[in-house]
This record gives sequence, structure tokens and C-alpha cells, in this order.
Amino acid sequence: HSQSVRPWLTDELKLLKAVVAQLEIALNQAELLAQSQAKAKELEILLNQLRRAQSQLVQSEKMSSLGQMVAGVAHEINNPVSFIYGNLTHAKDYTEDLVRLIELYQYHCTQSNPDIQSVIEEIELDFLKQDLPKLFQSMEVGTERIREIIKSLRLFSRLDEADIKQVNLHDGIDSTLTILKTRLRAQHWRPEIKVVKTYDHLPQVECYAGQLNQVFMNLLSNAVDATEEKDQNRTWQQMEQEPSTIHIRTQFLGQLKQPAVAIAISDNGPGVSQQASDHLFNPFFTTKPVGKGTGLGLSISYQIITETHGGTITYDTTPGQGTTFIITLPIQQ
Repeated sequence: HSQSVRPWLTDELKLLKAVVAQLEIALNQAELLAQSQAKAKELEILLNQLRRAQSQLVQSEKMSSLGQMVAGVAHEINNPVSFIYGNLTHAKDYTEDLVRLIELYQYHCTQSNPDIQSVIEEIELDFLKQDLPKLFQSMEVGTERIREIIKSLRLFSRLDEADIKQVNLHDGIDSTLTILKTRLRAQHWRPEIKVVKTYDHLPQVECYAGQLNQVFMNLLSNAVDATEEKDQNRTWQQMEQEPSTIHIRTQFLGQLKQPAVAIAISDNGPGVSQQASDHLFNPFFTTKPVGKGTGLGLSISYQIITETHGGTITYDTTPGQGTTFIITLPIQQ
């Protein structure tokens, strides 16, 4: 200011002290702001973890209750069905013996009593003898079908397999498809949803089988929902010309450093928009109408595959053409 040495004036000292005080306040505020931003970021992370844990607890509780109910129903149905299935063979043999006895009587007693002849005509004995084997055959097919459903329910619930163990993933996929069979069959407003399976020869995979079945159920249910959403805007002729299809492919990835398996589940539904695909694995995010989707299925599936099993789950979607979810799982945990 003066280009010479001189003492500081009182007013200049006051001004300098005031500037230093303001700088100190500004630095303190900046430090507090940085701390609050860091705390806010930490709280946001904790909140997201809490929401994920909460959603996982809710879903796990639902699946646990569902698994117990399914296992109980399967057990209760299995006992009477096994009794019926075991006695069908004896009933069939007894009936064949009785029919053979009646035929023997007819052969040796050419002069039948009018009353007996009247009953023979009334019950249509010839038709009865032809139709009875078909009746037993249909009963055997029906009981065998019930036994298959019970087996699928037991495989799906897997309450006795809470620990990690080696399983055949194809059994889990097939049991899930059996449970979803009522949703796949033809409805009054659409034809049957076709399921194409391209299975590779997979080794046994070390995993939590019940949790993986939950993932298969979530992905396959979403695929059914997607195809039905597309079919609602199509005519019956269009649906027959280009049927709704779910394609399930498995592959053994033995060339990797850590051998793994891949499961791809594809549908030819409407696909997912870019805006929605950015949040697909977020908890409570759903593209379904209110009351139909919870937004937990894909989030829980992501945690089961990535955090519990150390695998990956990705997706590829094209609006108007469909969506493919690809799961990779290591053979050993």
C-alpha cells in the first residue's frame, strides 16, 4: 500500500481480525457440510440395506409359510392317493377275474334265465366289458398325475433341505413348471403358453435348493405375466400365428476358471422400457399394476443369486420382442 515499512493501524487490525473470524466461520461451516453430506450418504446406504433386509425378511417369511403349507398339503394328499394307487392294481385284477367268470358262465349256460338276460341288457354287459379296462387305465393315469404333482410340491418346498447341498437344477425347474401348469394351459381368451426346454448336461450344483426354486418361480411367473400382457392386445388369430412362448436354456460353463452353470429364461412378451430397466432389481419397484406386483420378486432373486450363491443375474430386453434373464451359478460354493 505504501511500499514502505510502517506500523499497522488500529482500523486495519480490526478489519483483519474480522476477516479471519469470517474465514474461520466459513471453514467450520464447510467442514460441517462435508460431515453432514458424508453422514447423509452413510444413512442412505444404511436405509437401502434396511429396506433390502426388510423385503428379504418379508419374502422369506412368506416363502417359509408357503413351504410349510405346501409340504403339509402334499403329505396329506399323498397318503390317500398312495392307498388308491396301490389298490388299483388289485381292483383291476379282481374285476378281470369276475369278467372272466361271467364269460365262462355265458359259455357253459347257453339257456339263460329271462331275468338274467334282462339285467345283462340293462347294464349293457358287452359295453361294460370293453369300457372297464379303459376306466381303470384312466384312473391309473389320474393317480399317477397326482403323484407327480405331489412330488413337484415336495421338491419345490424342500423343507428338509434347508442346508446347502448338491442338487439337480433341472428338477427344480421342472417342479416349478408343474406348479405353474394351470397358468400355462389355454384360457378362454388365449391359447396355451408354450414352454420350450433346451437342457444341457449339467453336473450337480452346490446350492440352497429351496431359495433357487424361489428364483425360478419369480422369473417364470414374470414371464407368464409378460406374455399375457402382450396377448391382451392381440386377436386370437395373431396369438395362434405367433404363440406366446417361454424358452428355458441351461448350459455347463466348464471352461471357466471356476466352473459354473448358466440358466436363461426368455419370453416373447412386450419387453421392458429403458426407464424401467434401470430400476428392475430395486426393492419395491414394479412395472405391474397396483395390487398385482409387490416389487420384491426380482430384488429377492438378485440377492439370492449374487449374495447367497456368489453368482450373477443379468437381463437383456428389447421393447416389443421380449426379455431374457440369465443366471450364472458356480458349481461349488
